[in-house]
Amino acid sequence: MGAGSFLKVVLKNFDVLAGPVVSLAYPLYASVRAIESKSTVDDQQWLTYWVLYSLMTLFELTFAKVLEWLPIWPYAKLILNCWLVIPYFSGAAYVYEHYVRPFFVNPQNINIWYVPSKKDSMGNREDMLAAVEKYIEEHGTEEFENLINKAGKSKKSRGHENGSY
Repeated sequence: MGAGSFLKVVLKNFDVLAGPVVSLAYPLYASVRAIESKSTVDDQQWLTYWVLYSLMTLFELTFAKVLEWLPIWPYAKLILNCWLVIPYFSGAAYVYEHYVRPFFVNPQNINIWYVPSKKDSMGNREDMLAAVEKYIEEHGTEEFENLINKAGKSKKSRGHENGSY
């Protein structure tokens, strides 16, 4: 009867017992091994895992009151952590490649430093010059010239379509 009660307690609290092992103990061990290995693949896996674990922890801390009402959350979190941690699935690498990397490395993302207000469509001359200088400093003069050429070509093609040239 004692072993049966113990087993019930373990099964009832499986998420509480397995969570730290899956979320912290094994990733800590694997991270140390990755640091000691010469391969960069495992470094990326575990760095990505720790970033995602931090985001999940921030999410959990932010929405703690809401998550209290979801009895399935601890199990969902455990399953998500297993998917991120288990090398067979490489969940952390998958999330990095498909969601994190495109967000930060996408060359089509253009930072907009200057957005004119509605009342002042031309904007302040100093603001425009500062934005141009910053763009040239970050991307170089050739890239700035390419940008100007593209803008000129699109303006010509719009003028040609409207009947004016």
